[in-house]
Amino acid sequence: MTRLRWPSWMPIDPYIVLLLGTVGLAALFPAHGTGATVASGASTAAIAFLFFLYGARLSTREALDGLRHWRLHVTVLACTFLVFPALGLAARATVPALLTQPLYQGLLFLTLVPSTIQSSIAFTSIARGNVPAAICAGSFSSLVGIVITPLLAAVLLGNSGGGFSADSLVKIVLQLLVPFLAGQLLRRWIGPFITRHKKVLGLVDRGSILLVVYTAFSEGMIQGIWHQVSPARLGALLLVEAAVLAVMLVGTWYGGRALGFGRADRIAIQFAGSKKSLAAGLPMASVLFGAHASLAVLPLMLFHQMQLMVCAVIAKRRAHDPEAESGDADRGAGAEEAGAGAGSETGDGAEGSAAHPVQGQPQNRVLR
Repeated sequence: MTRLRWPSWMPIDPYIVLLLGTVGLAALFPAHGTGATVASGASTAAIAFLFFLYGARLSTREALDGLRHWRLHVTVLACTFLVFPALGLAARATVPALLTQPLYQGLLFLTLVPSTIQSSIAFTSIARGNVPAAICAGSFSSLVGIVITPLLAAVLLGNSGGGFSADSLVKIVLQLLVPFLAGQLLRRWIGPFITRHKKVLGLVDRGSILLVVYTAFSEGMIQGIWHQVSPARLGALLLVEAAVLAVMLVGTWYGGRALGFGRADRIAIQFAGSKKSLAAGLPMASVLFGAHASLAVLPLMLFHQMQLMVCAVIAKRRAHDPEAESGDADRGAGAEEAGAGAGSETGDGAEGSAAHPVQGQPQNRVLR
């Protein structure tokens, strides 16, 4: 039987198509009454299971081993959890001229989400950058983000009128942190099983996230939240997000140069420091925003697709950069300094279900 493949010429992430289809399903057939109660309970269980799998997949030792290249990882963390949120706060000036308050809260939330792992690695590989550093940076960002993102949300979303409360923090701990820690503790025993069945569990990841999206958008439809969004507001949101992404891509590249990093390390910094994880962000938003999660996750979904399309173009151009050949030796040195974690299996939710790309080998598609 011939296996169906996503056309390589199509720039849209196929998982985004599934997400949009799920949004359409929720718009046409939102869950009501008992169905809504069942969907909400299933979504809560799915979120807990997702973060249990995240914890079981993520190699803490691999992330910590990479600290030998600590300057690079501190730079990526600063981009992810300091510079990004600062841009999110600066975007407050666009309310109400461009963005509504709910859309701005979603935009601010996306700036608090940790970086990706798998797609950052893939783009770094295509661009012939320091892949081991990208692996460690993405893993460490995900590990830190489990704690830092809720804390930042408590401070920044609360101050922006996002309705963040102590109850939200308790939900974060019970639904996200506790399952994640349980996965970490059990990783020693269930790690081989996770590795053997990574394809099946990857489908479980994706299906769980689709369920979370369906539940969130169903609640939004029932409460009439989508009447608050006009095409003009969506266009304005895309413009603001494009500006944020442009600032991060330029800042990570030239900032890395100013800090004295070589070409291979700057590539890892650019792709790990300018991207946000859809897999981690969607469940967190569902817990934090409840019925308003549909508007909160919209900026993240749009930003995710935008970053994939833009970074794919940049990675291919970097691969043909005249500096690439002369930078090979620099990349090798950086790889040794970053640690020996390149061959291990890490994951960022559904991102972690795919194998790591081989350094320097072009990848046709980056799903997540």
